[in-house]
Amino acid sequence: MKKLLLLLLTLVFLVFAYLQLNDPDPIHWTLGYLAVAVSCGMAAFGIYPKWWLRGITAIFAAWMLIASPGVIHWVEQGFPNIAGAMKASTPVIEESREFFGLLIALAMMVVLLLDGRRKVTR
Repeated sequence: MKKLLLLLLTLVFLVFAYLQLNDPDPIHWTLGYLAVAVSCGMAAFGIYPKWWLRGITAIFAAWMLIASPGVIHWVEQGFPNIAGAMKASTPVIEESREFFGLLIALAMMVVLLLDGRRKVTR
């Protein structure tokens, strides 16, 4: 059951990566989501390389810190709707969406990192 869930999450993050291809700044977003997809795929087969999981987790944590001013600005503006039209009408909407995308990716990496601690890694 766990393997199936991890394979499903691999597919989800591959779709996330694909959807970034038409973004104005696709390279780092596509690579970021691909890194999470690869991590989920490896975990599905019991492969938990510590260096990889720690590195990707650290990258996402730092990336979130860099993106945090955007979400702080969103909060200061009174939480304007960020789930409306797909085309962001203001920078704060785009920055907030990016922050929450990073949060999802970071959360997945933390789960994999913690799960990997219980496994023998290769």
